[in-house]
Amino acid sequence: MRQSGIGLGLKRVTDLVIAGIALVVAAPLLLVIAAAIAATIGRPVLFVQVRPGRNAQPFRLIKFRTMRHVDGAVGDPRHDASRLTRFGRFLRSTSLDELPELLNVLAGTMSLVGPRPLLMQYLPRYTADQMRRHEVLPGLTGWAQINGRNATTWEDRFRNDLWYVDHWSPWLDFRIIALTLAAVAGRRGVSQEGHATMPEFHAEAGGASAPRDESS
Repeated sequence: MRQSGIGLGLKRVTDLVIAGIALVVAAPLLLVIAAAIAATIGRPVLFVQVRPGRNAQPFRLIKFRTMRHVDGAVGDPRHDASRLTRFGRFLRSTSLDELPELLNVLAGTMSLVGPRPLLMQYLPRYTADQMRRHEVLPGLTGWAQINGRNATTWEDRFRNDLWYVDHWSPWLDFRIIALTLAAVAGRRGVSQEGHATMPEFHAEAGGASAPRDESS
């Protein structure tokens, strides 16, 4: 079912209602997390990065910061995993670092459910079929996130993203949200071994070098 007309309107209303309620309910928690990040990692407490949205249009994604700044004197700045702090790892394993993205949902640059927004530098590496993941708004969670999240291959991740694009319905969104809550509670698929999330995507190899800042 294509995201258009009444279906798309229902999706937007659902996004606004759930994201609005979630922000109000989570406001005290957001303040506590921000204070903890300032104390343990430093300022700024938010990580902002340009990502491709619907139709590959760039937008500014907002997350809680989980990594130290690049510093040649501490660890290996080439690898995100070496910059991920203990508290940052906790935020990622519980997906609490994603809570500020509710602001993106309210702004209409993201949806609650959709393919995760990846990195701008990946755009020229996609095949025409892989680019179809940008036919819909990116999401806080998606079909790929409840089917392996980051502990899977890029091929499987893109296959799941395209399945969602081709089979979307309001009921599928509700199902994904419910299954996401279970996956988050179980802290499943947070990262691949030796990486903060996944290896960098390379079209020619389908795989692997050092991942970029805060990618997910």
